[in-house]
Amino acid sequence: MYLKTLHLRQFRNYFDQKVAFDAPKTILVGNNAQGKSNLLEAVELLSTLKSHRVGRDRDLILDSKPIGQIDATLERQTGQIDLALTLRSGGRRTLKLNGEPLRRHLDFLSVLNVVQFSCLDLDLVRGGPEGRRNWIDRLVIQLEPIYAHILQQYNQILRQRNALLKRSKEIRKAEFSESFDKMQFIGSETPEEQNIAEFPMPNAQCPMPHSQFPIPSSELALWDAQLATAGARVIRRRDRILERLMPLARKWHHSISGSAEVLDVKYEANIEVGAELIAKDNLEGVRQAFLEKIQKRAIAEQFQGTTLVGPHRDDITFTINNTPARQYASQGQQRTLVLALKLAELQLIEEVVGEAPLLLLDDVLAELDLSRQNQLLETIQERFQTLITTTHLGAFDTQWLRQTQILSVVAGQINRF
Repeated sequence: MYLKTLHLRQFRNYFDQKVAFDAPKTILVGNNAQGKSNLLEAVELLSTLKSHRVGRDRDLILDSKPIGQIDATLERQTGQIDLALTLRSGGRRTLKLNGEPLRRHLDFLSVLNVVQFSCLDLDLVRGGPEGRRNWIDRLVIQLEPIYAHILQQYNQILRQRNALLKRSKEIRKAEFSESFDKMQFIGSETPEEQNIAEFPMPNAQCPMPHSQFPIPSSELALWDAQLATAGARVIRRRDRILERLMPLARKWHHSISGSAEVLDVKYEANIEVGAELIAKDNLEGVRQAFLEKIQKRAIAEQFQGTTLVGPHRDDITFTINNTPARQYASQGQQRTLVLALKLAELQLIEEVVGEAPLLLLDDVLAELDLSRQNQLLETIQERFQTLITTTHLGAFDTQWLRQTQILSVVAGQINRF
């Protein structure tokens, strides 16, 4: 696939800007905060309908105007495709494919496939679990667009269940406060002693009385069942994609490290589900394991007022030569690991989709030494259309400038360099 044109109107700091891409590689040169990353963000939105930088559409629209527009022309094996995304600060998005409005977002997803590699991805190893979950979710959406609906459904159920637990906690807190105000302390007992006697804290040996959870158990059980069903689907698809990605990443990592290191990637499910359940695609088995874990954490959830079980608390672990990368990997090893993951993403998307995705390199080449740059360049060649941002061309080896279009970006204006 090849992105031929991009037209941005009232998007980020672009008022009305058209760009034509006429080379396998395009380098966007400019100082910081000029709009280079904004252009790549627009391409990302056309691919996944999500931005990894913000969560609200009004933050993507220029100067709080009512709408922003992204249009693109894409060349695929099946022919030319026109994409259009309209963002509204106070309403729903509008999606068009070849000029026709789409009722379902799923029909727009994965028309344009991209792999993004930014300096933020270098925190993938040592950063928090949320970053790793977002990374795998973006990849799964590109390969299985239906996953966007599954993930949205899970998050909606999670919000409802959290609201129920929070409401229960607030009611219980109010009742406790009222009871405490009415307490009459007698004899030599201190208020602390009386409090302990009247309100023992629950534990594994002393389960919570039902009266301490004011929401009907049947109402919570309904949300438990829905959460387990949707959560099992999320876990299954994340794990399935990682199983396909892992051997590719391991191969790339072995090559980049000079055959000196062995990478392992593992999905750490919060529900302690057996690997054999996922391997056999046993959705019901995963669901039952989910419900069992919910029962084990019921008391803690009710007292904390939030859901403690589910894929929103899962993680992905990386090990190098059986050593946890998060704690012990050097900066060089982290860069090698993330580069291997990105190369594996390119390869996997190409295998599944049947066409090479776009590669977006956002201010990342300066973070890679010459050896890793050359490994990346040797892989992409002219096979993957690549958009690259940088503050100066001096960061590039001369090979990067071959068959390359160079554009200058200054305050939302793009011109040939």
